[in-house]
Amino acid sequence: MIKLQPLHNSRTKGNVTDKLTSAEVGKLWATYMGNSMANRIFPYYLSNVDDTEIRSIVDKAYQLTERIMNTISDIFEREGHPLPRGFEEKDVNVGAPRLFGDEFYLHYLKYTCKAGISVYSIAVPLMSRLDVRDFFTECMSNTIELMNEVNDLLDAKGFLIKPPLISTPANIDFVQKQSFLNGFFGDARPLSALEITHLYDNIQNNAISSAVLTGFSQSAKTEQVRNFFIRGKEIAQKHIQVFNKLMQKDDLPSHPVLDHLVTDSTFSPFSDKIMLFHKVDMFIVRIRTYGNALAFSARHDVASVFARFMAEIGNYVEDGANIMIDFGWMEQPPQATDREALTHK
Repeated sequence: MIKLQPLHNSRTKGNVTDKLTSAEVGKLWATYMGNSMANRIFPYYLSNVDDTEIRSIVDKAYQLTERIMNTISDIFEREGHPLPRGFEEKDVNVGAPRLFGDEFYLHYLKYTCKAGISVYSIAVPLMSRLDVRDFFTECMSNTIELMNEVNDLLDAKGFLIKPPLISTPANIDFVQKQSFLNGFFGDARPLSALEITHLYDNIQNNAISSAVLTGFSQSAKTEQVRNFFIRGKEIAQKHIQVFNKLMQKDDLPSHPVLDHLVTDSTFSPFSDKIMLFHKVDMFIVRIRTYGNALAFSARHDVASVFARFMAEIGNYVEDGANIMIDFGWMEQPPQATDREALTHK
């Protein structure tokens, strides 16, 4: 079991009585919700995984979600802050037939670890209370540790899909012309290492997302939710094709799809509620990774693709949120006091 450092160590006793800031409440709340979802999903994975090494690493991920949730519960209880409801036992059927193959679990863990590291790294600089900052630091440290173990196991089993290789430059150089930024007009230079990095990363993210959406769309109980998943899969596959096309222009290899790791089962192990939350959450993370890619893409055509796809995903996420609201599934995050409403009471 992966263990976080004790919440109250000698370094963090100084200001644990300070009231939680909005940043601390918001990040703790979001972290609890995300781990609550994973905490329900992992037991189903554990119920049907065959490979003992993969089972062990999925169990580590499950134990980490337990520890994170318990620590946040302790913080909120001491603050008198209501704990999010999150997800419940009724949201998963651990006895359901297998929906994904063993290899899928490793790719899935890699995706979720990347998402967790992103959340925790953003949180740490914003935390004022030392106990909360130490908590998120430990979350990040343990998630990085898990990420490294996942990559090692992917590599050992021959499942690791590595970024493309590029030639080693003979010497350093400096950009001489504005044509370095070309893409729409004129001769476009080859992709830079950073542009390749973010194209590859987002192809990989979309590949695992497409596999998840394949499983969810063939097992969702509600037509509206099922159609939402089908649309999401079409978006993911379109983005993969566009990104791969940019790579192929420079004779760089394509990233394989992972949909073959989904079985033909149509019996859902998860409630539509948790699956819908899961996919909205995954696409929210996609907006963040596209924004990061946009910041590192100097070529106009590459940057434009990420900007356009961010808008498309934003619309998709909003539609998913509206479905959650219609079904009464969206738990409201903590928010500022509505002063205007108070004055009209």
